[in-house]
Formats: sequence, C-alpha cells, structure tokens
Amino acid sequence: MTHYEGDLRAPDGARFAIIASRWNLRITDALVAGARKTFSDHGIAEDAVDVVRVPGAWEIPVAASRLAAAGTHRAIVAVGCVVRGDTRHYEHVADRCADALMRIALDYGVPVANGVLAVDDLVDAENRAGGSHGNKGEECALVAIEMASLMEKLR
Repeated sequence: MTHYEGDLRAPDGARFAIIASRWNLRITDALVAGARKTFSDHGIAEDAVDVVRVPGAWEIPVAASRLAAAGTHRAIVAVGCVVRGDTRHYEHVADRCADALMRIALDYGVPVANGVLAVDDLVDAENRAGGSHGNKGEECALVAIEMASLMEKLR
C-alpha cells in the first residue's frame, strides 16, 4: 500500500496567495501577518506570496475563483472576520463564503485554506488572531504549504 502525505516544504517555484477582507481590519491584518510570517519561516520568498485585499468576506470567493482559474498559485489562504450580530446576515455571509471556498477548491483542484473567522464577538476574533487560540492565519498558511506539497505528490 502506498502512503501519500504532504509536508511543510513547498514545491519548487510554488506561489501562494492570501486573500484578505478589509472588514474588521485589525483582526484581518493580524491574520495576514501571521500567514506571511509562516510562509517566510518555511522558506517561501516574500515575492512568491501575493496578498489580495477585498472589501469583505462576501467578496473573498470571487477573488479566490479568479486566482484558482488562472492556475498560478499552488494554494490560497482566505482570511476574514464575520462577527455575529442581531440578524441572520452573519449566517448568510459566513456560511456562503465557506461553501463557495470549498466549491472553488473542488472545481479547480487548488487547495483553499479557510481562515475566515465566524465568531460571536471581537474577543473571540482576537483570541484567534494571535491571542489565546493562536493565529488562524498561521494555521492556514501551514495548511496551504502542506496541501501544495501533497498535491504535487498526487500528480
């Protein structure tokens, strides 16, 4: 039986993208910084990581779809922050964004790491953007590197 598993070494010449919402900018900036640092810490040159800014989480999938269709990135990291409010808007945005990101990954065969936080309040967000629960941007960058490695092995 053959066993396939990715590792934290990016394939030669691999490019990555971080798509980040500007909504809740303090949180998303921390997520982007965590992702960029993780890519750098794993030997990925700064000029091999593209950062794309979009207005909100709702707009992340359309940018991810365009990048995935272009085929120039081995993996995409999506980061944003949707905070629960008094209406169902939270569910619409967070759920539809997650569904769309999964569809993009499946349709194009490009790994998309979903780091769009869906939280109850800003304290939850802060905990996940460098606080007590780590930095989800860092975690997503690790996922992107490992999946890029795995996809290379599965060719």
